[in-house]
Amino acid sequence: MNKAKRSAVIAGNWKMNKTPSEAKALIEEMKPLVKDAGCDVVLCVPFIDVPAAVEAAKGSNIKIGAENVHFKASGAYTGEISAEMLTEAGVEYVVIGHSERRTYFGETDQTVNLRTLAALNAGLKAIVCVGETLEQRELGYTETLLKFQTKMALTNVTKEQLKNVIIAYEPVWAIGTGVTATADQADEGNGFVRAAVAEVYGEEAAQALTVQYGGSMNAGNAEELLAKENVDGGLIGGASLKAPDFAAIVAAASK
Repeated sequence: MNKAKRSAVIAGNWKMNKTPSEAKALIEEMKPLVKDAGCDVVLCVPFIDVPAAVEAAKGSNIKIGAENVHFKASGAYTGEISAEMLTEAGVEYVVIGHSERRTYFGETDQTVNLRTLAALNAGLKAIVCVGETLEQRELGYTETLLKFQTKMALTNVTKEQLKNVIIAYEPVWAIGTGVTATADQADEGNGFVRAAVAEVYGEEAAQALTVQYGGSMNAGNAEELLAKENVDGGLIGGASLKAPDFAAIVAAASK
């Protein structure tokens, strides 16, 4: 992390976990544990949990995010949620292009870009995910792929809008597998993302961009990962469902 240049952000991604009542209880448990955080704290929750989460987080330093957003403001898109719906519900952040959305629900680099633009135009902060598979890494495509995905996601995003973008590098081979990239691998991947942003927006903008690591960061490895120059926080999966573990990661990012 380099807090002199950019914000550190720890964001929980609950995925398809927790009912509204469970969400409320977990946030109530988390609030006293993270109240003195020296980083931004975000919880991205299932759509059904948003009202309960927003209510539970009121008066605290926890911001609420969603896990997806559609690229149209309205229309015949059964099951989808628009950016305007999210903002009116009190959501401030949204995860876009998570590898699970790409793998299971047909997300493409093009739809990730459209969703990113929709979120930014509605005033949301976008946490945009990029990452390579194990096969792509072994073939030596990590840098090429991360730069391509980053640039595709940011197509038509203005330099001003970039201030509301966080990029999360999540190596697909390290998500939910228990396998974590080494601290050096995480730093390298995040560095490729930052270099791609520098190529489009300039070095100053790239240095101001928060780049998270999102592949099985947990209470045990967070401090080592966050000590790296290019790791500005984490997009946390399983560990964000346990208040003590999530608080430990927040504490590591607060140093």
